[in-house]
Amino acid sequence: MLSRSAAGLYWMGRYLERASHLSRLLKQQTESLVDSPPRDIYFGWHRIYGALEREPVSGALQLDSDDLFTLVDSFTLTDDLTFEPANPDSIRSCFVQGRENARQMRHHISAEMWTCLNQSYLRLQNMEIQDIWPRSPENFYAETATQIDTFRGVTSSTLYRDDAWHFVQLGNYVERLQLSSSLLMAQIAAVRLFEVPADAYWTSLLRHYHAFEAYNRASSAAIEPDRVLGLLVTNPQLPDSLSLSVSELCNELTAIGRGPDAEATARTRSQAEYLRQLVGIEWSGGIDGHALLRRIRNECRQLHHLVTKTYLDYPVLAPANGRAGRHDQ
Repeated sequence: MLSRSAAGLYWMGRYLERASHLSRLLKQQTESLVDSPPRDIYFGWHRIYGALEREPVSGALQLDSDDLFTLVDSFTLTDDLTFEPANPDSIRSCFVQGRENARQMRHHISAEMWTCLNQSYLRLQNMEIQDIWPRSPENFYAETATQIDTFRGVTSSTLYRDDAWHFVQLGNYVERLQLSSSLLMAQIAAVRLFEVPADAYWTSLLRHYHAFEAYNRASSAAIEPDRVLGLLVTNPQLPDSLSLSVSELCNELTAIGRGPDAEATARTRSQAEYLRQLVGIEWSGGIDGHALLRRIRNECRQLHHLVTKTYLDYPVLAPANGRAGRHDQ
């Protein structure tokens, strides 16, 4: 597959995974606005912005005990994360970029995929925060997440299992690993900042990953933070765990096969296997656990750079009398 095509499919997968992740977080966050105290609401915002490693447009978050100011802040922050075109991580921006990559790759994706994604994009195109805020904004995020799940189902049902499929999946898993490791780090940091061990904060994390029932099956009814983190990191059967994500990522790299440069391919596969080993380390919690998550996040970023060099933007060998360039055709 040409590198430009591979890059378009890879980034389409990444942008839609990012939109799904943020939609689920914002669904939980807007639900909490109804009857939660300001401290719990600000905890949620710290967790989201900490995971994105982004500062809010209004500046650093400050806990305010006034319900009105909390609601005004939440309106501004929700808009920034949902509709702000200048925010590359906003849901709208992710759909714009995902749809543009799909448009350029229409000859590699199914007609059903394009129709499904385009309908979701058109739904968002002219929508603003004022359109969703007065009436249950959590329903908007639930519907957005469902539409992305529908797109994934359509992709699974209609896309031919060639390199196009594998690059879309590779993008999904790279993005999921980066987002999840960052979110777990942000969870730990926010709990320390607010100095509260409230079960609700950890329960919301489990629900974000569709893992609440799995936790109850594997552990006692009591919520223990280290057990929660251990499940989300190391459980190989949980669909959104780091363990399963890195395992599937390794499978996709194997399916894609060798890139133009054998050494670059070997480095990329070696990095993926190293990530698998990191995630497989027995979860110890505490400071060691936080350091491990940071290491996983950083190594995943390095994997993205290696994937880019190996498959998406690799040097082209030139004749002896020519000059090397970049492969971007």
